[in-house]
Amino acid sequence: MKLPQFIRATVVVIAGSLLLAGCEMPPPETVQLGNRGLGQELVVNPKTLAATVAANQVPTPQPAVPSVGPKAGDIYQNVQVLGDLSVGEFTRLMAAMTEWISPEEGCNYCHVAEGFQYDTKYTKRVARVMTAMTQQANVEWGAHVGGAGVTCYTCHRGKNIPEYVWATDPGQPHAAGVMTAGQNIASVTAAYSSLPNDPLTPYLEGDEEEAATLPWRVAGQTALPNGNRSSVKQTEYIYSLMMHFSDSLGVNCTHCHNTRAFYDWEQSSPARVRAWHGIRMVREMNTKYVNQTTDWLPDHRKGPMGDPLKVNCATCHQGAYKPMLGANMVKDYPNLARTTLLEPKEETAPAAEVEAAAEEMAEEMPAQANAGSNDQGMTAGS
Repeated sequence: MKLPQFIRATVVVIAGSLLLAGCEMPPPETVQLGNRGLGQELVVNPKTLAATVAANQVPTPQPAVPSVGPKAGDIYQNVQVLGDLSVGEFTRLMAAMTEWISPEEGCNYCHVAEGFQYDTKYTKRVARVMTAMTQQANVEWGAHVGGAGVTCYTCHRGKNIPEYVWATDPGQPHAAGVMTAGQNIASVTAAYSSLPNDPLTPYLEGDEEEAATLPWRVAGQTALPNGNRSSVKQTEYIYSLMMHFSDSLGVNCTHCHNTRAFYDWEQSSPARVRAWHGIRMVREMNTKYVNQTTDWLPDHRKGPMGDPLKVNCATCHQGAYKPMLGANMVKDYPNLARTTLLEPKEETAPAAEVEAAAEEMAEEMPAQANAGSNDQGMTAGS
């Protein structure tokens, strides 16, 4: 009789150990976010917080340069964005972009040796659009990015492609006769919950008219849900999106909501207003800017459905309640906080003509004329 009891006790101990292994080690810390007694607090693990702080260090800025002198658009060819910067400012920003996005590849990630003015590489054309997108976020979306703003580094962190991007989910393979209904399979986007795998395509892409037709308010506002026509499926989609928000920012529901009345804006925290603007900012980024690059991208830079890799909350936040923990990203690069889009001064040579054009330039121009022929497209744009 003692042996079965020993086996049962052993099983209980092992099961309990496995269960506790999934928990974070104490002691957690809490930060009050709202009125007392409502559970509006942020739970923080000191070890996790230390890792987050280490991952959100702002790189040392490039040495400052004067804003006086000839304009880049007057000196260099095919500078379609940032052309009104001085040559010094322009070169400084290009050096910073190289550090932020292609520290190993250098200028050659976007440019060709035949001439920096050519749009031969798709990366240069994409960089131009991304620079305009960054400026748009800083200029027009202050309600979300605040005074801190964003730079290319906010998303890229020294990588060619930001670590956290997404594309339309084609659905997971499944056995014949077994329907997953687009959920109930572990998904990073849904924070490994059983909720729908792809809440991003309907909510973070498309125009405002399309978004207005989606179910956003699914919680009932009365004791009995009279008049609430939201279905379980609709509710699961919006909750999946909320799981993505929570996971991307490293926070829980009470960062934005008062859980006694999720629907009530008057009882919500100011972060909910900022999130409202953020949803619309990301939707504009994907629809107006990222999708514009589709035809230029090679297949390995697209998702399984052929759409480009797009922006979501994690792209900037990367587990932090504020990107870079709220560090001011534009104070050292104010040129990314104003719109400087200019019309191209001349047609860009087609890729097929680059070699011939380079030969002609070599014959007609002194060798030193090409030595400083820096242009606008490096890494994330211009």
